[in-house]
Amino acid sequence: MEKLKVLNLSDLKTGETGIITKVVGHGAFRKRITEMGFVKGKKVKVIKNAPLQDPVEYEIMDYKVSLRRTEAQLVEVIAADKTNFIEDVKFEGTIDEETLKLTAGEKSRTINVALVGNPNSGKTTLYNFASGSHERVGNYGGVTVDAREATFKQSSYTFKIVDLPGTYSITEYTPEELFVRTHITEKNPDIIVNVIDASNLERNLYLTTQLIDMNIKVVIALNMYDELEKKNAKLDYKALGKMIGIPIIPTVASKGKGISELFDKLIEVYEDKDTIVRHIHINYGNNIETAIAHIQILIKENKEITDKFSSRYLAIKLLETDSATLNQLSQCSNIEKIKKQIETEIKILEKEYKEKSGTIITDAKYGFIAGALNETFKPCIEGKRKKITQIDDFLTHRFFGFPIFIFFMWLMFQVTFTVGSYPMDLIDSGVGWLGELIENSMAEGPLRDLLVDGIIGGVGGVIIFLPNILILFFFISFMEDTGYMARASFIMDKLMHKIGLHGKSFIPMLMGFGCNVPAIMATRTLENKKDRLLTMMIIPLMSCSARLPVYVLLISTFFPENQGLVLISIYIIGVIVAVLVALAMKKILFAKQDVPFVMELPPYRIPTLKNTSIHMWHKGAQYIKKMGSVILLASIIIWALGYFPRNVKYSANYDEQIAVIKSDNNLTDSLKKEQSNKIELIKQSEKQEKSYIGQMGHFIEPVIRPLGFDWKIGVSIITGLAAKEIVVSTMGVLYQADFSNNESSANMQNRLKEQTFSQGELKGQKVFTPLTAYAMMLFVLIYFPCIAVIAAIKKESDIKWAVFTMIYTTGLAWLIAFLTYQIGSLFI
Repeated sequence: MEKLKVLNLSDLKTGETGIITKVVGHGAFRKRITEMGFVKGKKVKVIKNAPLQDPVEYEIMDYKVSLRRTEAQLVEVIAADKTNFIEDVKFEGTIDEETLKLTAGEKSRTINVALVGNPNSGKTTLYNFASGSHERVGNYGGVTVDAREATFKQSSYTFKIVDLPGTYSITEYTPEELFVRTHITEKNPDIIVNVIDASNLERNLYLTTQLIDMNIKVVIALNMYDELEKKNAKLDYKALGKMIGIPIIPTVASKGKGISELFDKLIEVYEDKDTIVRHIHINYGNNIETAIAHIQILIKENKEITDKFSSRYLAIKLLETDSATLNQLSQCSNIEKIKKQIETEIKILEKEYKEKSGTIITDAKYGFIAGALNETFKPCIEGKRKKITQIDDFLTHRFFGFPIFIFFMWLMFQVTFTVGSYPMDLIDSGVGWLGELIENSMAEGPLRDLLVDGIIGGVGGVIIFLPNILILFFFISFMEDTGYMARASFIMDKLMHKIGLHGKSFIPMLMGFGCNVPAIMATRTLENKKDRLLTMMIIPLMSCSARLPVYVLLISTFFPENQGLVLISIYIIGVIVAVLVALAMKKILFAKQDVPFVMELPPYRIPTLKNTSIHMWHKGAQYIKKMGSVILLASIIIWALGYFPRNVKYSANYDEQIAVIKSDNNLTDSLKKEQSNKIELIKQSEKQEKSYIGQMGHFIEPVIRPLGFDWKIGVSIITGLAAKEIVVSTMGVLYQADFSNNESSANMQNRLKEQTFSQGELKGQKVFTPLTAYAMMLFVLIYFPCIAVIAAIKKESDIKWAVFTMIYTTGLAWLIAFLTYQIGSLFI
């Protein structure tokens, strides 16, 4: 027989297909890529290259995945027409242990359920519909970065359901995988609902085989069943369920179909009334089964372990060289014997199969899956939907990919301003009307001042930006739900790789434009610890929606002709600074080896208006909640600090000057009012300067004066440490007194334009110019992220990285604002 020439996957050109013969990588890459379906005998097709020719998009087992060329070099293939030379993986069938065991005694009426499934399988959608919750749903991996819990009732039972993070397997490759595995083994839910994407059966069933090994009760929710039917594919899910001992219920979670039937089935399984449920062993073949049995014998000597875990499951994980499992057994009295037996069995298997032991078991699992589907599943013969492929080719095109992405970003910001301005004006008018109403209907005194200047001036100054926040989140949600967000990572990977980041880091960074806190949490999807830390360090440089009110206020005041352009420039500068910081940190703090780029490219889906709107409103509600708590409290405190002390020694007798003006018969009434208001303005400004907050502002003024800032800007920056929206509410409070006697039509923009320095060499000059406004926006963009972000960084790493973030961002903000103002002053 003619010897075939073996190629690397990276050698294949666009449109070419190969058959995998071997994965020659090691460590984390090898484990992940085999779990994603890159095993011997599988067909893989090159779809296209990213705009910068790296990474490359492939299609395998009816789904798409992207790899860098360096990783593709570690996969050996032969030409697709040489399939006869590939040795098929044998389907060994199943081994029945026992039929259903009836449970003695009466059980609780509360059923604890855990939802487990691959990213993009519709797990959180199912959770939302079943429980009535409105958790975030997205069309890319890593949206659910923590467990969500909900309780509801059906058929006299109370269900406590937990939505666990999406994961491809339960090994130890990512924090999510360990989290899911720990929840299953330690929380011991009554039933696991394994949510499977019906359009990607082979890949999704890999996780199912691991759940089978764990010897736990499982019910499969065959989700997105309508997509399988649209492809004219046929699945005998009842026969498949009987074969694997797991009931299978078709569902379409996005439309609520099959959800009630699913939970009825959970009750049957819980009550041990379902005849399908039985525990099986996947037959891995004589050699592997012998190795499992030898290790099991030693594990069974430890009753405290076997009472909690399946000895077979532990033996399989040990053969896969799973360090977390080995740590669980570290207290066993015969641990040294177990370690020695593991070494022996792995050597025998690797010598026999000439593969790593983990890959051997992965191959066997996929062999079982292939055999099971061969008996129960008939895929459609017709080709893929060409329109979707053409759209994807255009959106990720080599030349058009970047311009399209930048256009989407520009469109998002432009619409945020133009469409948001109409409801913003209405809310602004309403806030002004309310302030006037209270001012005219209440007697003078501290309470009226608190309501008008403190609460309405502070909170009202922030609530007018709610429409802008909602529009921004609508766009981000839309990109996530359609699947375009994952394509953005595909487009950006090569650039991200240049600055020492993983392509998957781009998703948390893009999420940071909405809110930095969930973006920090989303770094858990990054497998490498250094990648996670580096991404966490630069996410605060992504301009979150909380900073948007500051930008909207300053841009609409000082850059009315180029609002969208100026706004996108702020966001771009944030990205550029993040790139430079990442490069510096990569050299100094995070020198490391490259981590493989392996990421599923989910299918494009048309998002429902309901889901996108729910997400938009969910974030809007958080914004309103913050205004009713943090911002309200801060506004009251800031007002009080500016209102007291009441007994101020003025530099002149302003009341006497006003009285003289009013008694001057040579002046018209309009002139009297104008001159009296000017004197009143000077009086109020001096009073504010001598207040407690004025004293604080003057204390830090020497530090911020080189940036073109006065003491009021300094106070606004300090209060913004709690939450960036408070910067605007503080300005609303501080500038309110200056214009308390002006006509009600006077607004914040006028106040900013008229503000002057009260002392020093710049006394009498305007504080705010376009240059100062731009420097302030850059400072707010970069400096100390809010307390919630610092808490998230501490939670995801430790206190030292949280403190480091506080220090480096503030120092960097001062430097950039200083250079902007000082260099700009030379030309403007």
